[in-house]
Amino acid sequence: MFAIKRELKLNNADSSGDTCLYFVVDSAAGLILYVGETCRSNKRWKGIHACKDYIASYQDLHYRYGLLTAVNIAFWWDAPVERKPRQELELSLILKWCSPFNKENWERWGQPFG
Repeated sequence: MFAIKRELKLNNADSSGDTCLYFVVDSAAGLILYVGETCRSNKRWKGIHACKDYIASYQDLHYRYGLLTAVNIAFWWDAPVERKPRQELELSLILKWCSPFNKENWERWGQPFG
């Protein structure tokens, strides 16, 4: 069984270019907003990524209405190195936790800020 509380460690994405699963979380709300996977953790967030816009809008709306947020990214460095098993694990976590910023859950929640 996958235990997120025991296996996650916070880290700077620039520290290595390893394979990992990553989680955008709002600790203040106790939410996992996005689940992703990469084999190049040092480059994943440097380019264009729609989730960046969702996070900005999410934080802006919370600020506007005086609601607390604590949005961070956590990395799990023990993810499978092979792409297919890593993506299968990512999908299973997206579906299990119903993360609203992942497109697989848009039918349930609607596209965020779309």
